[in-house]
Amino acid sequence: MIDFTNRNDVDLAFMLKFENVAWYEGGEVRILDRRIYPIRTEFVVCKHYEEVAKAIADMVTQSEGPYTAAAMGMALAAYEAKDQKVANIPEFIRRAAHTLSHARPTTSAQMERIVNGSAEQIINRFNNGGSLSDLVDTAFEFAYNYINNNYAKYTIIGKNMADVIPNDGTILTQCFAGTVVGTMLRECKRFGKNVKVFCAETRPYFQGARLTASVACDMGFDVTVICDNMPFYTMKTKKIDVFTSASDVITMDGYVVNKVGTSQIALCAHMLGIPYYVTGTPDQAHPDINSVVIEERSAQLVKESMGMQITMDGVKGYYPAFDITAPEYVTGIVTDKGIYNPETVHTYFD
Repeated sequence: MIDFTNRNDVDLAFMLKFENVAWYEGGEVRILDRRIYPIRTEFVVCKHYEEVAKAIADMVTQSEGPYTAAAMGMALAAYEAKDQKVANIPEFIRRAAHTLSHARPTTSAQMERIVNGSAEQIINRFNNGGSLSDLVDTAFEFAYNYINNNYAKYTIIGKNMADVIPNDGTILTQCFAGTVVGTMLRECKRFGKNVKVFCAETRPYFQGARLTASVACDMGFDVTVICDNMPFYTMKTKKIDVFTSASDVITMDGYVVNKVGTSQIALCAHMLGIPYYVTGTPDQAHPDINSVVIEERSAQLVKESMGMQITMDGVKGYYPAFDITAPEYVTGIVTDKGIYNPETVHTYFD
């Protein structure tokens, strides 16, 4: 039986509540469509695990959202197992885990650990005589514990990040750090830090303008959005104290892979003597930067803005989804175990 009383999403913004990230119930997974929030508050409803994988690939949810969606997608797969021959259920679950974990290539290694853990528990329950409803309960409990435990971890990371922000400080963010933004701001509020937030808009999905800014505003903070070509001037004129972002991958040799645009802001911060703190944990599946594949997405997304084409027909586009920030531009890697410099982050697992 799941204990819902000890939830770690208390006092966070609307879009960070568990049910508003991704949630399984009654044979479907509902995912808040972060591509259009807060302009519209709509949920993508998935009735098959393949639809969850497609939603992840289509950027319906971002930051930590795809991992939660994949875990909830395993609960949906367990529900769909009712349509399989009994002998085929373990293979069906393994196939679902593979499909969900490979929805986005850059993060597939971390995704595999989550969905394979779920698949193992589902198959063990099946092998021990569990009913079909038992399989669903097992998968949902795994997903719920995953998100709740992650939020506990993010709370520690958020506190460690809040500690490096001066009282009455001003921070610049890139893209959307997900729950860590909420926990960091929750800790700032708890300690009475009157923080101002500047958000780079983060084209082409505008995660900074729509998501990070919405979380900060929803939680009562002074927040300002800037265009992606404004960080250097903004850092100089608005007295930015700290630049911070999350990370899609932190390699064991201290490189940071994050939303494209992060590296150029880090370079500007370095030139101006402004510290750059990245939140996250190193990934043992990536011993060095050569193990990372940078995903390239549809060029059409660069040629449009919120669904409206902004270029003449015949103009080309180029959209690498992530970029790489070298260790020398990273002041500290903020984890649940403390703050590491890039040269020592490999000791995180010691």
